[in-house]
Amino acid sequence: MAAAGLIGGFTVPDHLEAAEPPEARGLRRDDVRLLVSNIDSGSLAHARFSDLPRLLSAGDLLVVNTSGTFNAALTVRTGSGETFELHLSTQLPGGFWTVELRQPGPVASLPYRHARAGTTLELPAGAEATLLAPYPLIESLDSPSRLWIAALRLSQPVMQYVGRYGFPIRYSYVKQPWPIAMYQTVFAVEPGSAEMPSAGRPFTTELVTTLVSRGVQIAPILLHTGVASLEDREPPYEEFYRVPADTAGRVNAARRAGHRIVAVGTTVVRALETVTDEHGTTSPGEGWTSLVITRERSLRSVNGLVTGLHEPRATHLIVLERVAAAAAGNAASERGEFRAACHLERAYAAARAMGYLWHEFGDSHLIMGRRTAGG
Repeated sequence: MAAAGLIGGFTVPDHLEAAEPPEARGLRRDDVRLLVSNIDSGSLAHARFSDLPRLLSAGDLLVVNTSGTFNAALTVRTGSGETFELHLSTQLPGGFWTVELRQPGPVASLPYRHARAGTTLELPAGAEATLLAPYPLIESLDSPSRLWIAALRLSQPVMQYVGRYGFPIRYSYVKQPWPIAMYQTVFAVEPGSAEMPSAGRPFTTELVTTLVSRGVQIAPILLHTGVASLEDREPPYEEFYRVPADTAGRVNAARRAGHRIVAVGTTVVRALETVTDEHGTTSPGEGWTSLVITRERSLRSVNGLVTGLHEPRATHLIVLERVAAAAAGNAASERGEFRAACHLERAYAAARAMGYLWHEFGDSHLIMGRRTAGG
């Protein structure tokens, strides 16, 4: 099927990887480019993110992630004196964390798969982290793994500690370090994301004001994002989420009225789908979600998406396919799925041809259909 071609059928040239924030390129946050996919008409348009208010209609609902990014990277040493980088990913019940251990690289840290259970790492200021088991634990404690369950021994609360000793996670396409402020969105109110919920980065206070003044609704959820799986095609793992009662009610009201429900980021899709039943009713909820969006499951909560441009191996692309199918209005049909997948292939080909930039400091993509009859 065409969708399979989107997942594995393209590459991102190095010159299309955003190596620095837009501000370092002389742009405002909301001046990044916006590829507009109208699934209903099949059209593609090129705009700026600041054009978003004219692309949405009064009554449409934007659902945003209010998770803030924290300094999730720490320099650590083994007992033998080797230096590594430890990335804190997701805080688990009972005070444990999922973490990723990485080795030094020429520009940024690189994956390391030779750690072993029981290894204790020395953190700054006398703190320690002990690797307990591979995550997820599928075979044995001796299995190689990218992610680990770890126990941290710190002298102060985690967020205070990393605020003093940590630094933002950075991958090799970003050529120099940037302060944590560059990794925060205008919606961030509660720190907890190892990596920025980057779909919300291009929003500014002024843009939000314009959207609201034109009748576009904005409602919050919270989902703390873990470390990305840029090197491996892995399914998402458990992440903490919270969907407030007011947001659930506004989603249901917007759906009944026929307005668009536009998720700002795949994190929002995951949180909303976790609490939306097979009849399309969204409820409030809080906890750790293990939901994985697959092609076998039609989306129940949203029919639009603001997102970035994703790597060919990224599981986020399946979420894009499902949103596009929902925006087509016939998500459960083969025709709708095929049409959506073909459109996304065209959109990604156009993005590469037109020089759109990838990753968290790159350009944006709006996927949507028309409002339904009730709106």
